[in-house]
Amino acid sequence: VQLVESGGDLVQPGGSLRLSCAVSGTWLSFYSMGWYRQAIGDERDVVAAISRGGATDYADSVKGRFTISRDNAKNTVYLQMNSLKPDDTAVYYCNARPADWDWGQGTRVTVSS
Repeated sequence: VQLVESGGDLVQPGGSLRLSCAVSGTWLSFYSMGWYRQAIGDERDVVAAISRGGATDYADSVKGRFTISRDNAKNTVYLQMNSLKPDDTAVYYCNARPADWDWGQGTRVTVSS
């Protein structure tokens, strides 16, 4: 399985970004998926998850601001991030939930004025 994340950028506080994760080598529809992030000096933690049926769950720190979605036909998972804060600065990764696959390169999100 190969994971390719994209969409990260430098954005001002209060801004928005949409991350994408292209999955190849398997059928996305078979798996629950998650978005994870790792800030410098921190562990990698899950911030959003979506089940095969589309049920979603979020870390308290992003609830109400982030939205995870999936397009099984495109084998792609998305993370819409609104009202971004400096604390959201991290490298963002996607993976199955639980994270059974090798990690991709991630996409860097920097929230700064």
